[in-house]
Amino acid sequence: TDRISDILFCPTDKATENLVNEGYGNIGCQIVKNGDVMQDAALFYADKCRKPNINLPEKFVLCTVHRAENTDDPARLKAIVDALNYIHKNILPVILPLHQRTQKVVKSLGLQLEMLVLEPVGYLEMIWLLKNCNAVVSDSGVVQKEAFFFKKPCITMRDQTEWVELI
Repeated sequence: TDRISDILFCPTDKATENLVNEGYGNIGCQIVKNGDVMQDAALFYADKCRKPNINLPEKFVLCTVHRAENTDDPARLKAIVDALNYIHKNILPVILPLHQRTQKVVKSLGLQLEMLVLEPVGYLEMIWLLKNCNAVVSDSGVVQKEAFFFKKPCITMRDQTEWVELI
């Protein structure tokens, strides 16, 4: 669709730069950096978010794990679980809203999650967790970006990220 569009909207300087480097500046279309609708939504809902209906520690690390590169490799997933268990026991409590697919793999591998595991949460609860956590550990492109919006340190558990601006 980029090739047949008259106007290409980009959320960041890097996205604009990528289109120019790919030659889009020379094919008769307009490239516009218009801002990030994900950021707009996160900041809009920051005042409307709600705490999950559970007891939570005052300080915590928010974690999400769901990408195939982490869940489909048993050794990699075990290393992630071991690291999260260590963080939970020795540094700060870890809160893990557990994705259903990750839950199936964890169960099939017999891994022990020694942290505060939650059922998946809705968007407003997730925004509350992001706003109130001390740090984020995630393989989610969305969560790593939202961590940036809320100025939270984030460890991205991926070999690559599409959000190079965050590194």
